Amino acid sequence: MAPLRITRISQKAGRPVTETANNVAPPRVPLAPKKPHSFTHHGITVEDPYAWLRDPGYPKVEDEEVLNHLKAENAWFESRMAPHEGLTEKLFAEMRARIKEDDSSVPQKDGDWYYWVEYEKGAQYKQWWRKPAAGGRDGTEGKQLLLDEVALAEGKDYFNLGSFSVSADGTKLAYSADTDGSERFEARIKDLASGELLPDTIPGTLGSLIWTANDSKIAYSLANEQWRTDNVRLHTLGTPIDQDVEIFHEDDEGFRCGASLSANEQWLLIATSDHETSEVRIVPAADPTADQLLIRARQKGVEYEVDVRGDTIVVLTNDDHVNFRLASAPLASPDEWTTLIAGSDEFYITGFELFEKFYVVEGRRAGLDQIEIRDYADPAKITPVDFPEESYVAAMGNNPEWDMDVLRIGYNSMVTPSTVYDYDVASGELTVLKVQEIPSGYDAAQYRTERVVITARDGTEVPVSLMMRADTPMDGSAPLHLYGYGAYGIAMPPYFSTARLSLVDRGFIYAIAHIRGGDDLGRQWYLDGKLDKRTNAFNDFVDVARGLIERGYTSKGRVTASGGSAGGELMGAILNSDPDLWGAIVAHVPFVDVLSTMLDASLPLTPGEWPEWGNPIEDAAAFALIQSYSPYDQVRAQPYPPLLVTAGLNDPRVTYWEPAKWVAKLRELKTDDNELLLKVNMGAGHGGKSGRFDSLKETAEEFAFILWQMGMADE
Repeated sequence: MAPLRITRISQKAGRPVTETANNVAPPRVPLAPKKPHSFTHHGITVEDPYAWLRDPGYPKVEDEEVLNHLKAENAWFESRMAPHEGLTEKLFAEMRARIKEDDSSVPQKDGDWYYWVEYEKGAQYKQWWRKPAAGGRDGTEGKQLLLDEVALAEGKDYFNLGSFSVSADGTKLAYSADTDGSERFEARIKDLASGELLPDTIPGTLGSLIWTANDSKIAYSLANEQWRTDNVRLHTLGTPIDQDVEIFHEDDEGFRCGASLSANEQWLLIATSDHETSEVRIVPAADPTADQLLIRARQKGVEYEVDVRGDTIVVLTNDDHVNFRLASAPLASPDEWTTLIAGSDEFYITGFELFEKFYVVEGRRAGLDQIEIRDYADPAKITPVDFPEESYVAAMGNNPEWDMDVLRIGYNSMVTPSTVYDYDVASGELTVLKVQEIPSGYDAAQYRTERVVITARDGTEVPVSLMMRADTPMDGSAPLHLYGYGAYGIAMPPYFSTARLSLVDRGFIYAIAHIRGGDDLGRQWYLDGKLDKRTNAFNDFVDVARGLIERGYTSKGRVTASGGSAGGELMGAILNSDPDLWGAIVAHVPFVDVLSTMLDASLPLTPGEWPEWGNPIEDAAAFALIQSYSPYDQVRAQPYPPLLVTAGLNDPRVTYWEPAKWVAKLRELKTDDNELLLKVNMGAGHGGKSGRFDSLKETAEEFAFILWQMGMADE
């Protein structure tokens, strides 16, 4: 049993006076030793005294000194958060009470079956079910449990289901699972009649499992030593995996490849790409070892994706417009693309889905989601799906059948819980199938949402989505939490969150900054926040915070912020540039050691990331730019606001040593006594803990830290 600790917190946060029963030494601030290490590129030498925190045996982390330091960081985190455990538990109880624990998705028909998922009360993970379609969507006769994640996760600290794929004849299930957060999945095959697992086992997969050759073979990709999928392979059921056949290999170390099925399930699509260039081949799904048809050879900067209908290929590409166009080509001449929908400055095409009688185009206008039904025979016939609010998130749901007349669509907004619709293509009618239930109660009328535009320092207008209680004062007294990401062309939509209510109900305004680097306002919005324009994303975020202060939403020092991964890089950059602006910051698995990572081609993501960040190995200008904003490299002797950092020991995306090195350097150089905490998930990866309640508990810890630092721990 651990010794009883009685803790007194001194007036200076970060300097506890701790007495322990049994004379056991209390946790101390983990000060990492500095060890000489440097590297030189382009005539510039960089000192990196905390490089030793990278275990040379990675991805195995067994170095005792490294592990002891990470454990000391966790002990420090626990000791500092311990006095606020009651607040964390209160927040967690609030968040959990807003979740319908015994929940289920709306069944969706696929062939002879309806499929859905369920959560049992108290369960951390899902169960996957089906029933015969003949009984209708609402019937229960013949209900069959296909996969029980609860049972698979039992006794494990981490569990993540990867691929879930039922064979076309409905007799077998291929699935994959990751049990340590490393994102190397083991694939298994289950006989759905007997419930038994077949002996076929494929370790180290990454990506989808695709049934081919009349359900006798599975197409998959293996992760190589650098966690890259440079292959597509075929496994024949009942044969040893060393007899599997590689049907495609990608030689460019910056590209990743994978397989999928066409919407009509007649073609196996093999796609390979990096962050700016792509290439697609197709081969009959019934004969996946046949000669492959290359749609168009890769051309740097040209992205495209394809699907097939009859003897026509449909292509989404940015070859002549930054916001993409939709084109078609005959199978006989797959690289002769004829425009179906021209590229537009106003309409950013983000995707399309083919069905037997019509096709669907998804995109955004002025940053708002659009779904349009299009007619094969009449290109001018466009039927938009209309939604009831001015700011919202809408997207196609699971629509697995080729011949569909009713489409499943998902919808929500910052004040509207997630809603599942059926959309009748013929009538244009939206039917509500399910609205997210909040057991503890929720009244949308008590909240309001706004969308404002803040002018950044270079004159660019940056949109911001805000949510607050209807009675929140607009006199600058309210605290405001600002969230951002701004990378990889990933938009941050104005989505609904039950967890967020625990801040909003305590008087916070919650804001999402739609900064450059995402594609919220179109593809150019993304391009204007990458490579040599990367700092636009950081400037946008800071300028949004200052603009909201100027407009009276909040005041300086009352703004908290959070972001994860590349959004964690954002947090690091704004801490260095404007430390006095923030009341508290949370950086989840932050990508903060940008220069060292982009200089190391052996790391899993690096070669494929050069089109996003630049290649500092070959390009001196890229080296200088990255060094100028890399959060770890730019830490300096100055005051920093309170900061909570998270990491995952098994994280293959942002390796654990990046946040660990960053925190060590901050501890060395910062000139204040504000809190600096690092929590390392020792059995998880990029996404933190995997169970739905364990994940929610981490959000409660984050909010408790923010409230504590804002002097609101008692609210």
